Amino acid sequence: MGKVTWQSPSNIALVKYWGKYENQIPANPSISFTLNSSYTTTSLSWEAKEKTDDFSFELFFEGKAEESFKPKIEAYFKRVHHLLPFLSEFHFTIETSNTFPHSSGIASSASGLSALSLCMASLAKSLNIPHDEDFYRFASTLSRLGSGSASRSVYGNLVVWGKHALIENSSDHFAVPYTGEVHPVFENFQDYILLVDKGEKKVSSTVGHGLMNNHPYAMKRFEQAHTNLNKLKSILAEGDLEAFGNLVESEALTLHGMMLTSNPYFILMKPNTLRIIEEIWAFREETKTPVYFTLDAGANVHMLFPEMVKNKVDTFAQTKLVGLCKDEEYICDQIGNGPKQL
Repeated sequence: MGKVTWQSPSNIALVKYWGKYENQIPANPSISFTLNSSYTTTSLSWEAKEKTDDFSFELFFEGKAEESFKPKIEAYFKRVHHLLPFLSEFHFTIETSNTFPHSSGIASSASGLSALSLCMASLAKSLNIPHDEDFYRFASTLSRLGSGSASRSVYGNLVVWGKHALIENSSDHFAVPYTGEVHPVFENFQDYILLVDKGEKKVSSTVGHGLMNNHPYAMKRFEQAHTNLNKLKSILAEGDLEAFGNLVESEALTLHGMMLTSNPYFILMKPNTLRIIEEIWAFREETKTPVYFTLDAGANVHMLFPEMVKNKVDTFAQTKLVGLCKDEEYICDQIGNGPKQL
């Protein structure tokens, strides 16, 4: 018997991963900011049982039994069983909770499955299960098999997942901390998450990724991601905020453009998503404040800006944006240092 608890953050991709191959291999590389306050806390308890062919577990989300999550965990267990051969020898109790709304475009699968994978990696370590990678690389590999973006949540600050010719040690199988030069202006970078829609997304990310398989623009998009990640290396080193904003906003609109032009096609934005984007553009034009947006595969808007303009952006958010958010709610977050064991 035993128990371990990890707290793992969500992340927001700057260059987006959209499209994947078998075994959770990304069609293009991505880079993300790890968040600080938007995280999942997961406790994993285990008790030895007779070994069977089935997985035995129960799952509680925010204190309540949650049957709807079980198929995803079952699929995760099947994918990682070759790396965690002890899975069928224990009964598990998984208790998990978020600091943000689930399934609304804030990458809850990234924080949730990375937290669970870190718990599993801790258990494997205690059982002396051999593996070639270091602890966090192993946890990132496990996370990827649950949710691709979860592989990036295992590390703090800037994180790359997916093989890129100019990113040292980058891999399709696990994420790595970004080790390139980063200008001080990107330290403590802020991310205000404007909650336009707190309900469950109409289209899951799994379905969205699948739509890239026969997408007429897919290959050009994958090439674009490699090019944009290369451009971002120089932008991060030079501290060019305007170029950063142009690239990140373009990436966000491209992600949604791919969904608009898929078959079947989907509109993931809501009317207030567009209104918030237009307010950000107008505020930036009028005040020359370096504030930008990005989007995940949902309606919520991530407003990105350097810490030095925080007071000005706080006033802008309160006067222009809060009324466009569901129940006038938004999350004030910033770049974070990664997960921690509790």
